[in-house]
Amino acid sequence: MDDIKKAIIPVAGLGTRFLPLTKAVPKEFFPLVDKPIIQYLIEEAKQSGISEVIFVINSTQKAIINYFKKDEALEKLLIKRKKDQLLKELKEFEQTLDGMSFEMVIQRKPLGDGNAILQAAKFIGNEPVAVLFADDVVYGEEPAISQLMDIYKTCDCPIIGLKKMPREKLPAYGVPAVEKIASRLYKIKELIEKPEISKLPSDMAVVGKYILTPDVFKYLKKAVPSKKGEVILAEVLSKMLLDGKMVYGYELKGEWLECGDKEKWLKSFIYLCLKNPRFGPELREYIKQIK
Repeated sequence: MDDIKKAIIPVAGLGTRFLPLTKAVPKEFFPLVDKPIIQYLIEEAKQSGISEVIFVINSTQKAIINYFKKDEALEKLLIKRKKDQLLKELKEFEQTLDGMSFEMVIQRKPLGDGNAILQAAKFIGNEPVAVLFADDVVYGEEPAISQLMDIYKTCDCPIIGLKKMPREKLPAYGVPAVEKIASRLYKIKELIEKPEISKLPSDMAVVGKYILTPDVFKYLKKAVPSKKGEVILAEVLSKMLLDGKMVYGYELKGEWLECGDKEKWLKSFIYLCLKNPRFGPELREYIKQIK
């Protein structure tokens, strides 16, 4: 069974839920405390043993290329101005990228998350791959993707990250029908996108963390687009289930911090600010003063 050394991070979406902000700033560069969402995903990937990341971008995105490129001119300027602390923080950021390589592939039209993942197929070959979506950060001791990798080693099947949710919130998510087979581990029987509350198949929501096997890419290539012209990963996995393929779900450990709309992102921002050892104590005191 192959070790997983590659990850796909689709960031080609238009971020319409964040307009007008996303007219100027891509959603994946919205901050969580003092670093952007995308950096949390890169750190998660690296901590999970991944060494190559494939970004799926749209044709207008340039910031992501510049962000992960060494900026020698900036370093010289900080040295000249004796900004030692800022230089130290920049060096620490660059160290998080040691041993990592990055590729970019363009999704020319917004044709669904399955189509976005398929654009990266030429970089993956016949290997399993991790997929991390920028809507989801999981805060905890063990990286979410690493948790899914551990399960993959035992089953050699696609793995979906899951989290329990209050029933009243589940109609806004993809919800699986599941059969529990071990602690936190489930056999996926069906995937339903945004089910009615009266027809919820479980109390689990799909998190944007996956391990995909080469079979998934074969199905993506054959997938028939929806009425909206999109290829949706959940629908492709559902087709695999109908064909008798095995797909597993794992209830992730850690706090699920969502960044898919303004309210969720703000809540995630506040949560991490208060948890941050540098900023948290002072912010807690400040909040007490607010009337």
